[in-house]
Amino acid sequence: MNRFKVGGVPEHFNLPWKLAMEQGKFREHDIHLHWEDMTGGTGQMIRGLENKTLDIAILLTEGITKAILQGLDATIVQVYVTSPLSWGIHVPYNSSYQTALDIDKKVGAISRTGSGSHLMSYIMADELGWDTKELEFNVIGDIYGGLWALENNEAQFFLWEKYTTSPFVKQKKCRRVGDVVTPWPCFVIAVRNDILVEKKDSIATICSVIQKASKELKVNPSAIEMFAWRYNLSQDEVEAWFKDVEWNYDGKLDIQEFEKTVNYLHRLELISTEEKQNFEAKLFGKYFK
Repeated sequence: MNRFKVGGVPEHFNLPWKLAMEQGKFREHDIHLHWEDMTGGTGQMIRGLENKTLDIAILLTEGITKAILQGLDATIVQVYVTSPLSWGIHVPYNSSYQTALDIDKKVGAISRTGSGSHLMSYIMADELGWDTKELEFNVIGDIYGGLWALENNEAQFFLWEKYTTSPFVKQKKCRRVGDVVTPWPCFVIAVRNDILVEKKDSIATICSVIQKASKELKVNPSAIEMFAWRYNLSQDEVEAWFKDVEWNYDGKLDIQEFEKTVNYLHRLELISTEEKQNFEAKLFGKYFK
């Protein structure tokens, strides 16, 4: 049996993986997946790929793109979620901040350097016309560290996927004063290159199983109830999210979407001109050649 260590955020986007594992869909192909919830998000998964504690990761497009272009020995094998991600801009509940404009030159809480909460802060600042060189951050590990940082004035804003934080907003542990939407598909599947060399066919099978599981979930009449129950969300919230979210059902890869990501990272000076060159070969070459 082929065994793989897989990491992903413990959020609603990854329910197709959980269901496929629970239903034995991978074992039908002689594949065993050991899933690990990555509460630290994309930054934690990048470290996992780097130190070989993970074989496969389901992580944010901008984070893994930057990491691979800067030398991470991994390859993007598939877009996982083709729709954008809506990040909530969160502030301390008892603060006076009312809009994103109020947090200019304030300290942001980020899970790790290179994480989505880190990179999306640059995108937010760029969209609002701020000087991105003036951004300051406090590394807090995960969503619970972010909430602690807001409560204890160790940070004044914190970006995280808005439906994941919805229960904490209801509990008055923070307030959401705006959103930032990714300008590209939000999640991809990345694999360490040494794993690809050894088990490329199994990786292709895993991607195929996930495509089918995602398509089945999208048309499942019980999906709304399932998401609400598993992730502590109201049915209204799930309905609002579910009508817009789209997984990759056929495995297609749009290089232009990644060109947009690369150009954005370069413009914000998060990658160099040299790192940007030949990005297609660096990001996908080990799998699609």
